[in-house]
Amino acid sequence: MPKMKTHSGAKKRFRGTGTGKIKYKKSGNRHLLTGNSGEKTRKLRKSQIVDSTDMKRMEKFMPYSK
Repeated sequence: MPKMKTHSGAKKRFRGTGTGKIKYKKSGNRHLLTGNSGEKTRKLRKSQIVDSTDMKRMEKFMPYSK
């Protein structure tokens, strides 16, 4: 069986950490920000770790992330 290919869309949106977790940037911080509160804008700045329930699916997209 051939090697599994990395999902090109996932490769651009997610990064692996040193401990094997996967992190991503939150959405909604590009344009039309004037209607958002300052609190929401500040929360969008930080990156997030993928939830443990989605890790199995993410490893399928990104086989190198282990």
